[in-house]
Amino acid sequence: MGSNGAGKTNLLESLHVGTQGFSPRTRTDAQLVRFGERSGRIALRGRRGESDVQLEVTVEVGEGKRAKLNGAPLRAAEQLRSEVATLVFTPDRLAVVKGGPAVRRAYFDRALGRLAPARAQLSTEYAVAVAQRNASLRRVAGGFSSRDALVPWTEQVATLGRALVEARNEVIAWLAPGFSERAEELGLPGARMVYEGDPPTMESLDARLDRDLERGSTGIGPHLDDVVLTSGSRDLRSFGSQGEQRLTVLALLLAEAELIAERRGFAPLLLLDDVLSELDPGRRLVLAERVQGSGQTLVTATQASSLPLEPAQLLEISPGLVRAT
Repeated sequence: MGSNGAGKTNLLESLHVGTQGFSPRTRTDAQLVRFGERSGRIALRGRRGESDVQLEVTVEVGEGKRAKLNGAPLRAAEQLRSEVATLVFTPDRLAVVKGGPAVRRAYFDRALGRLAPARAQLSTEYAVAVAQRNASLRRVAGGFSSRDALVPWTEQVATLGRALVEARNEVIAWLAPGFSERAEELGLPGARMVYEGDPPTMESLDARLDRDLERGSTGIGPHLDDVVLTSGSRDLRSFGSQGEQRLTVLALLLAEAELIAERRGFAPLLLLDDVLSELDPGRRLVLAERVQGSGQTLVTATQASSLPLEPAQLLEISPGLVRAT
């Protein structure tokens, strides 16, 4: 707990960087270092299932990040996410519901990476194929290449696009039952998620080739698809209140947390920043009871009285200081 601006969010951000190798707030590493300093370091100790684990991330301005797992250097700091699972709620996560399709695609692609690490790079590989096809389209339209040069990239877009659509539908099928149950508990009845989009094929891509050449971009495929989140017949993006959108994100997070615990054998670390401010006492209690006993959860609040249950540990945050009370 702590007053506004005391550093509660900074503490959660440091835990995310230390366990995942990147910030949920920014992709600019220099923003992770205290003003006036050239470097920063996060060192964590804990348990992953039955094993002790030590994590270390060092950030140097102009040099990027370095990470260690149990003392062994990693090739990239982002490799930590394949070793330790962390899920975060921040107020800007409401964009998953009220934002555009790109935000939802990115969310479910990250969930796919956490739940099926072997397919974590699928969305990136597809994006590269689309970018290469788009570049080839512009070369053909400009008279610098022939249509035959498009064929290999069209094949790649069709193959990887089909695999990505199948993977997204699979992760939605995994999440859907738990999402509906957790949303119901939080007072959001009939919550569902539906994938909108069909896998691209060579035939469908060829059928719109003239339009793609005119625009210089690939006009169909999973880079344009969406996941629609509903409660009953209402699309929560357009017709959900901010409170309902918050509950939707929480239900998504809780559903994924349960799946991670089931698949990996240990619960993820949950970081819940300013999650209680717009929940009524009943929903606060439901949330607290759901996360209690399911791994470690850190919840920020301005005062202890906001917490619906007695915490296992209470930390008081003031600028530059964290103190157990």
